[in-house]
Amino acid sequence: MTRASTEVAADAPHRAPLPIRWVEALVALTGWRRLTAAVVAGAVASLAMPPVGAVPVLLVSFPVLIWLLDGVRTTRGAFAVGWSFAFGFFVLGLYWIAFSLTVDIARFFWALPFAVAGLPALLALFPAAATAALHALALTGLSRVLAFAALWGVAEWLRGHLFTGFPWNLVGYGWVDWLAVLQSVSVIGIYGLSLITVTVASLPAAAIDPTRRGWSRSGSLAAVAGLCVLAMIGWAGSARLSGIDPGTVDNVTLRLVQPNIDQADKWNADLAIEHFNLHRRLSVEPGWEQVTHVIWPETAIPWSPDMADQVRRALAEIAPPGGTTIVGAPRASAGPDTSYWNSLFVIDDAERIVAVYDKFHLVPFGEYMPFSDILPIASIAGGRIDYSAGPGPQTLELPGAPPVSPLICYEAIFSGNVTGPQRPAWLLNLTNDAWFGVTAGPHQHFAIARTRAVEEGLPLVRVASTGISGTIDATGRIVARLGLDERGVLDTPLPAALPEPTLFSSYGNVIYWLTIAALFVFSAPWRRR
Repeated sequence: MTRASTEVAADAPHRAPLPIRWVEALVALTGWRRLTAAVVAGAVASLAMPPVGAVPVLLVSFPVLIWLLDGVRTTRGAFAVGWSFAFGFFVLGLYWIAFSLTVDIARFFWALPFAVAGLPALLALFPAAATAALHALALTGLSRVLAFAALWGVAEWLRGHLFTGFPWNLVGYGWVDWLAVLQSVSVIGIYGLSLITVTVASLPAAAIDPTRRGWSRSGSLAAVAGLCVLAMIGWAGSARLSGIDPGTVDNVTLRLVQPNIDQADKWNADLAIEHFNLHRRLSVEPGWEQVTHVIWPETAIPWSPDMADQVRRALAEIAPPGGTTIVGAPRASAGPDTSYWNSLFVIDDAERIVAVYDKFHLVPFGEYMPFSDILPIASIAGGRIDYSAGPGPQTLELPGAPPVSPLICYEAIFSGNVTGPQRPAWLLNLTNDAWFGVTAGPHQHFAIARTRAVEEGLPLVRVASTGISGTIDATGRIVARLGLDERGVLDTPLPAALPEPTLFSSYGNVIYWLTIAALFVFSAPWRRR
């Protein structure tokens, strides 16, 4: 045996196992290689979101992020790694927003870079701040993982609330099709489920200690314990599902109208009458005699029924006896200083407008232009007109149906802010997802709305212009569904609400914030390197 082979044989027993060598390689990355790895890890993490729902990828993506942070020497470097990870996550997860600009590409081509990269770059600042704070704490081992999860949770909450908020694709939404796990949001809300998910997904990073080139016993036990917590959540959710059958509301049958009109044609004035008549034809298709309420999607018509007698009369004609037609339409105030609202009208068979709801959570750049006084740019949906905000969540009394809290478009994404002061019996979400075509966007929007039903213990009815329309019961089960890019009607019973409010609807995010505090306590931030 040669001297070289003898040296190799002597060194072989001391060579670290392959997983540890992989971690060491990640920690050793520098410069653009480290940032590229972070972007890729974030993009992989986005596959956990609907419609893919590959939640197990998080068990790889988040540990990779933490190991990449282990190789950083400055707070600025930690900020860059966190930003890169989040940028990859949002670019792939929100690509569909750019599709809305192609509806009128001649006017909005200039905004494509902002939609594709600008918005993800801004949203990525929140996780980046979390990773920078983590580096400043200078923790090691299990402590750094627990602190990371707590900081990430705070960053998600801030993203969902600051500057009007954009809580889209919170990590917990990956569980929407894992209905047993999703039941936990009835107690801890979507922010709480996101926090638990990030904590469990990050714990494998504590199992390997790159500074000692070995396995950490406490970290490994914590990773196994985290998976056990998820299993227990799933078991409790399964028990909840098997023990709840909400049933349906007697003598209420809803007809959901999905016209599937392309967004490029929707506001064509020459087609307005044709589109209106299409809605009416669908509304009175066979089976109308058994229906009690006909529901059209957001901005189904361009005219305000309270100012157009002929339109109101036509809507009343399709309202079933004793029931109503519910329609999304713009509303304008009378007078020289006209204001506009994105509204919902409830019209009975006697031509009376029995209820009106004005959307209160408007889409920046879509329904109004921030800083419009200094930025003379048209909003995407409203053009040169900025919509006004309504007063807030409401509970409407309806003829022939239980009280309802309406939600227009993306108002359904705001956890804990979807019902009026009086608890309703159901949620009604009118939306126009035609802006986003056949992309992941409508699937994500439907999944997010579905989560609100579980949080509140209330059924949710969703009527979308191009889909996905459907009825979801108070546990998140899909009762009826009309798919994306389909034209038709969906006749569905109204599921009943749970008899008592959920813990989340009663106490909001109290448990979530207590968990955040507990993670900071257990991370022992006083134990520094």
